[in-house]
Amino acid sequence: MTDLPTRRARRLDTRGGPTPDRTRVLGILNVTPDSFSDGGLHQAYDAAVQHARDLVAAGADIIDVGGESTRPGSERVPMPVEQERVLPVVRQLVAEGIPVSVDTMNASTAERAVELGAAIVNDVSGGLADPDMARVVASTGVGFVVMHWRGHSDRMYRNAEYVHAVDEVRREVEMRVAELIVLGVRQEQVVIDPGLGFAKQGVQNWEILAGYERFASIGLPVLVAASRKRFLDGVGSPEGAPPKDRDLATAAISLLAAERGAWGVRVHDPAPTRAVLDVWDAWRAARS
Repeated sequence: MTDLPTRRARRLDTRGGPTPDRTRVLGILNVTPDSFSDGGLHQAYDAAVQHARDLVAAGADIIDVGGESTRPGSERVPMPVEQERVLPVVRQLVAEGIPVSVDTMNASTAERAVELGAAIVNDVSGGLADPDMARVVASTGVGFVVMHWRGHSDRMYRNAEYVHAVDEVRREVEMRVAELIVLGVRQEQVVIDPGLGFAKQGVQNWEILAGYERFASIGLPVLVAASRKRFLDGVGSPEGAPPKDRDLATAAISLLAAERGAWGVRVHDPAPTRAVLDVWDAWRAARS
């Protein structure tokens, strides 16, 4: 088992590292049979590792590895199955020097992935699904993406009721971060994610995006994860087209998020997002 100081040395600085003003691109690696966009395409170990390499070549800064689908209506995966899918891939990517985030709601999976060198835990439940998650994150010192969450995927849309979506989501995220800090997680470890598509119906997601500054005002780094989600259907591509046809809309959101100072964006195809972010970086550089 890797000792704690070594694990901490591998941790990505959620505040920025050498380029604190550059929006990071998280490439999505679903090692699952049933994810909404690419389920089954990268489930085998060799296919998963190669896809991670392809994501990095296309411009991803971090690979976000997940073994449990959170698409609407999906059911939980047994933890041993999740770990069998995820941990060998994490081990190999770390060995190749690729920064890794582990996308999991299970504290045991997170802890084992961090022992292998994962730098960030991305928990769509914000630590609510597993009460031991806060301990794991606090004791290892890794970055922790805390997403707004109102229940598991098989029932989350029952909870998509808001009077003022932006204010309510912001308040719930802020309260969850405060709870985690009480449990020992340090503020500098936390990145917040407003949870686009999770317990939110179509227009509510656009309201969240339009209200980005309200989330930024919490004072923590923000991750925007809009990639290929259903609310993008028919925006910049024909209605009913395959999810991959939403990559241009995803890239547009990535640019708007970067312009507003987002810490990171999480995408299936980094190439169009990296292209628009490189343009944005060049534009900014010319103004400075």
